[in-house]
Amino acid sequence: MYFFLSHLSSCDLLLSAVIVPLMLDIIYRDSGSISFFGCFTQFYLFGALATTECLLLSVMSYDRYMAICNPLRYSSVMSFQRGLHLVFWCWFIAFSVMLNTTFQISSLQFCGPNVIDHFFCDLAPLLQLSCSDTSSVEMQNLLTGAPPTFLPLLYITGTYISIFVNIVKIPTTIGRQKAFFTCSSHLTVVCLFYGTLIIAYLFLSKNQTLNIHKVLSLLYTVMTPLVNPIIYCLRNREIKIALFKLISTDRRALKGHQKNVLL
Repeated sequence: MYFFLSHLSSCDLLLSAVIVPLMLDIIYRDSGSISFFGCFTQFYLFGALATTECLLLSVMSYDRYMAICNPLRYSSVMSFQRGLHLVFWCWFIAFSVMLNTTFQISSLQFCGPNVIDHFFCDLAPLLQLSCSDTSSVEMQNLLTGAPPTFLPLLYITGTYISIFVNIVKIPTTIGRQKAFFTCSSHLTVVCLFYGTLIIAYLFLSKNQTLNIHKVLSLLYTVMTPLVNPIIYCLRNREIKIALFKLISTDRRALKGHQKNVLL
């Protein structure tokens, strides 16, 4: 679990690093600029990292499935080598798929406006600036981008149906609570990430105002990576104990400093 969490955290960190610096620059100066190459580089990295997170979440759901539904086989099936292979294919598939999509979009002609009505180079704002017919690119993006994004969601849904069926079969209340606690953090992260992602592109497909899309994009590009560590940390007993000890030590140090000041 911690091996997959380290890759999920790395993916979140990189996703924020791709989006946040330019966004803060735009907020600070009330304007911002990016080169043509830089814009497509940002689009490529954003799409690849978002797809990687989808695939990693599906791999983590498989890990939770094995831990709850096949606990006796968990150590033999989820070996370090198996985990390494799963993580490698998550990163490789995501970056390979987005490479083709980015190449297709960059081959379009951009001869008109050069102002992106967004805080980063997303698909819809880029297509709006193109002077070419974008229907074929949109169709190709749907065929190549939708499977690695939404097939993991279907897999996660099926996995958790199996997990909940097995949890219900556990005879003791304590056993059911422990089993549910094992996958609750991951399920919360999945709901946050996929919930905002699906709503954002649902609004986009219905031609809703781009401002709504901006807010929803902010949620899954900045807020979700921000709260992921908090969700996992607050549900981890060892981290809770460490935080409690740290807070207690700081309070004792503060009280000692106050006494010295009074003296």
